[in-house]
Amino acid sequence: MNQDQPAFDCRRCGHCCQGEGGIVLTSRDRDRLAGHLGLDLNDFIEAHTTRKGEKYHLGVREDGYCIFFEDGCGVHPARPDICRAWPFFRGNLLDATSWELSLEYCAGINPGLPHEEFVRQGLASLKIQGVRHCDEPDAPHALRLDGIVKP
Repeated sequence: MNQDQPAFDCRRCGHCCQGEGGIVLTSRDRDRLAGHLGLDLNDFIEAHTTRKGEKYHLGVREDGYCIFFEDGCGVHPARPDICRAWPFFRGNLLDATSWELSLEYCAGINPGLPHEEFVRQGLASLKIQGVRHCDEPDAPHALRLDGIVKP
């Protein structure tokens, strides 16, 4: 196994930036994005989110892309934790079958590494990105890291 190979190298294709309801915002995300955009939190929420139950979702355009996608992420320094975490989501870290399915979806995931190495690099990446386990009621389930055993 070559640990020098990255488990993920974003191709900036935007495939993960498309799909309504996929970008769930934590309270930390909402604060970060509002600050980055120079908006009051309530103004940011009203202009750029929809609420479904307890969760706030980032808005999407008519074409299905995130409202901030323009040949790449228009808010990259302040992007939500769910975006920072991709492809190191809970399901992909816990389950090799989910990880294998994500290989078909995302060309940036290295298919030449075993799942154990993907998990090892993924947990390290989440730490570097500042993405932490989140079990708040408004958090996306993909960011829950409980039960993940470090390889």
